[in-house]
Amino acid sequence: MISEVTLNNGIKMPLIGFGVFQVSDLEQTKESVLLALKNGYRLIDTASSYGNEEAVGQAIIESNVPRQDIFVTTKAFVNQMGYNETIQAFYESLNKLGLDYLDLYLIHMPFGDYYGSYRALIDLYHAGKIRAIGISNFDEARLTDLVLNFNVVPQVNQIEHHPHFQRTKLLDIMAGYNIQPEAWAPFAEGMNGMFDEDILVNIAKNHKKSVPQVIIRWNIQQDIVVIPKSVHENRIQQNIAVQDFELSSEEMAAIKNLDMDKPDMLDINDSKEVRRVYDYLNNPVLTTLNDNN
Repeated sequence: MISEVTLNNGIKMPLIGFGVFQVSDLEQTKESVLLALKNGYRLIDTASSYGNEEAVGQAIIESNVPRQDIFVTTKAFVNQMGYNETIQAFYESLNKLGLDYLDLYLIHMPFGDYYGSYRALIDLYHAGKIRAIGISNFDEARLTDLVLNFNVVPQVNQIEHHPHFQRTKLLDIMAGYNIQPEAWAPFAEGMNGMFDEDILVNIAKNHKKSVPQVIIRWNIQQDIVVIPKSVHENRIQQNIAVQDFELSSEEMAAIKNLDMDKPDMLDINDSKEVRRVYDYLNNPVLTTLNDNN
């Protein structure tokens, strides 16, 4: 049984989920989600920009897992910002997924008219179409600005978070507003030698676990929801098999020393990165990141 966290509106959310970013082949998406659900995952994370919502929805239906037992997340991308645009995007995603409601709907990036989009999320939330609402990739300043302009605090902020980028300041601000952190790219796709870090390798050996399992465990011991992705059944199984060990306070402290305090995957304050996000709309194959899991 996967542990859960309670969001600021009382909704329960699994601490470990399954992501499908960069799984562009629809049959592969469906099969990987089916494997995830078979192996006990109950949080599935997708997005309109991934182009695989339909396959995720098909897997949910074919899995025979009761809908109420699955926590489904999707996101509105930068081309869907603005009140009317996000309302339309929401129903398009809902239709592709074949669902009547979403458990969590996120603003994918802090670009464009995300204030209008957040008003749309609030209205959909009050209408009972979404159980929880949130944002993704919002840094300290953008998060604070959003919170101060609305009377509904986001339930979740999905952020790049891994041992090389630990986001201490952002996490402190989120804790102050009771906003749940959710880690995407928990392994940073193996960039900058993540899987070869001596500290992580030694901790993994001590527990007879893999480095990815140690990283997932490190997240959930901080009550950070984590959504690893894989299309390989053995890794799908390994990534969820982290409930039978615990990192010591000394091990948690050692991992803190790995913090480089800079993103490996996405820097929302770098103009070139912002351009890359928008270029993704025109050619997602060329602008996607490497897949090492």
